[in-house]
Amino acid sequence: MPTRPRLYDDLIQTHLDSHRQMVFVGGPRQVGKTTTCSRYATRRFNWDDPDDRGLLLGQSDALYAAAGMHELTPSPVVLFDELHKYPRWKQFLKGFFDRWEKQTGIIVTGSSRLDVYRRGGDSLMGRYFLYHMHPFSVAEIVSTQLPDANTILRPPSHISDEDWDALYAHGGFPEPFVTRTDQFSRRWQSLRSTQLVREDIRDLTAIQQLDQLESLVRILGHRSSHQLIFSNLASEVRVTIDTIRRWITTLCNMGLGFLVRPWHKNVSRSLRKEPKWFLRDWATLADPGERAETLVACHLLKAVDGWNDLGLGDFHLGYLRDRSRREVDFVVARDGQPWFIAEVKRSDTRLSPALTHFQQQTGAPYAFQIVLDGDPVDVNCFTHGPNPKHAERPLVVPARTLLSQLL
Repeated sequence: MPTRPRLYDDLIQTHLDSHRQMVFVGGPRQVGKTTTCSRYATRRFNWDDPDDRGLLLGQSDALYAAAGMHELTPSPVVLFDELHKYPRWKQFLKGFFDRWEKQTGIIVTGSSRLDVYRRGGDSLMGRYFLYHMHPFSVAEIVSTQLPDANTILRPPSHISDEDWDALYAHGGFPEPFVTRTDQFSRRWQSLRSTQLVREDIRDLTAIQQLDQLESLVRILGHRSSHQLIFSNLASEVRVTIDTIRRWITTLCNMGLGFLVRPWHKNVSRSLRKEPKWFLRDWATLADPGERAETLVACHLLKAVDGWNDLGLGDFHLGYLRDRSRREVDFVVARDGQPWFIAEVKRSDTRLSPALTHFQQQTGAPYAFQIVLDGDPVDVNCFTHGPNPKHAERPLVVPARTLLSQLL
């Protein structure tokens, strides 16, 4: 299968050139972590390979020799692939890094279990930077350069009709996006779902009720962009509410989907509990509205994660809803304050009244109605910025234009 350059090529190379810390690359199954990271590794060790596993569990001198660190090379880089499957992976990396950091670069790939910042007693603190890899997006397809630290946003760029149609129809995961056939995409989607439940979750968690978990996965497969009521899900799957919460957290960690929680700062009578659920692969959704909102959600999450990973600020993705049932699909906060809010429509260009209402309440400088079928324009969506003389108003923007300015 032909490969396309990735945004993460520049990111990993920049890190290796500038930082002593290990590169941690986490993300969903089959998002391209190994393919991308292997380009920068002089030696790869895969935990799933029995010979490599023997080296990782053996004496450090044997691993040192196998990695070729005794040879004079310009810039040796060791890649540890799927190392999170090793129960003592953190202790292993701490010892390896402390001994060899001055002699080799280190890249580690795996699931979101690599995100150990959230765990207490992190023995790796200060020894790595974590980067979240996401599927292809509009912005990455048109440019693989990292954003300018001063502006963060990119100028608008045009994605070709062929790439846009493929992205919408087949999703952003590399293999179906590049292959672009319905037959391949359907088989790939089915296999990925099966492997996630029957392999990843079975091997990496203590969950025993796989049949019931598969029922939850099927239910969630039809509820992307919907609010989740945990008590209702618990009743449908016939487990406790706490079990549903744990399982959804696991499915998020394994890359099936993600939650977007309500933003309530400066919003009167806001909802604070019910999160919205989104699949990582919008191509599995038959409903056009759900697919459109999920596509935009995945793009926004990628931008928020990327800006945070690059140290460009503190970004957060949420949504807005109050007890009067007014709702706006998304809010992106920057350094604790709403930056822009967005409502997604397939083709409707009539402005949603909720955009004006929540822009006034939150004080967000920008409010967008993102139209998926809108023709792209060569205009910066953010040039209609805060104007001290006039109250800002929501703006209808083509999805292809706005998404090209993200990451």
